[in-house]
Amino acid sequence: MTPLPELLGRTLVIGLLALLAFSAAGQWPRRLPEWLARWLLQVVVVGLTVPLATVLVYLVLVGGDIASLLQNEHRISGFIWIAGSGLVVGPLLAMGALYRHRDAEARSQALGFELERSELERQALDARLRLLQAQIEPHFLFNTLANIRALVETGSPQAAPVLRSLIAYLRAAMPRLQNEAATLGDELILVRSYLELMHLRMPDRLCFRIEVPDNLRSLRFPPMALLTLVENAIRHGIDPGEEGGVIEVMAEASVAGSPVRVWVSDTGVGLTQSTGIGTGLRNLRERLKMFYGSSARLDMTENSPHGLRAELQFFP
Repeated sequence: MTPLPELLGRTLVIGLLALLAFSAAGQWPRRLPEWLARWLLQVVVVGLTVPLATVLVYLVLVGGDIASLLQNEHRISGFIWIAGSGLVVGPLLAMGALYRHRDAEARSQALGFELERSELERQALDARLRLLQAQIEPHFLFNTLANIRALVETGSPQAAPVLRSLIAYLRAAMPRLQNEAATLGDELILVRSYLELMHLRMPDRLCFRIEVPDNLRSLRFPPMALLTLVENAIRHGIDPGEEGGVIEVMAEASVAGSPVRVWVSDTGVGLTQSTGIGTGLRNLRERLKMFYGSSARLDMTENSPHGLRAELQFFP
């Protein structure tokens, strides 16, 4: 009887030859007929390699003497055992390896597609955010320039100071408009500058107050978002009314886990048919959802006895 170590050694050599044949069939030939799948070729090659490798191993053992091999009962039985086992186990192992390889490729491909999709979504959101922001900035600037033109046309002595304030404001504001890391504190600086500019234009009709806790000023905040609400309050609330009004900019976060609330309220003319449908507010709603997620919201309610309150709610 063939010793077990010798039998295991022969089996190991045959297994290595089958593995080499499996790997070679996975790479060659480069092109296969349409009716022949690569995995099927590899399984068939392994099935053919096992008996051929077994014959080769036994021929090496007997020095190429086929007659000596056929006359030795123990070697014949060992040949049959190894070849038979290899014919059963070899293709099964090959199919298992192919399955794991295909599964790993599928997971890798799925992960690659997911990463690519996430990158494309991020690029699309960035492009959309820049487009919305590009629409908002001219909207604000052209409205302000129109106000200055009205002062010039009416010969108001406030025209020159307002223009100087606008220039100073733009010098401070322009570097922040494209700042993706802007904070609520940065936005409040712009809001205060804008309100001071508007106060110069109508000193007897506009008062304002800004009260935001210091711990909220470091929160990330979309550039121009709060300024859009303030500009909307001036345009639709204070300007149309003969008596003007007061604008308040406030913020609070009640308890941990609750949304941050930032609002702009005015005592102007209140809700009108056109309030809330302008380009600025439409874009602001979209920017909030892209910046903070779908839970972010913009609510507009009437003040009592008159005026409007625009409130942002979001989870930072």
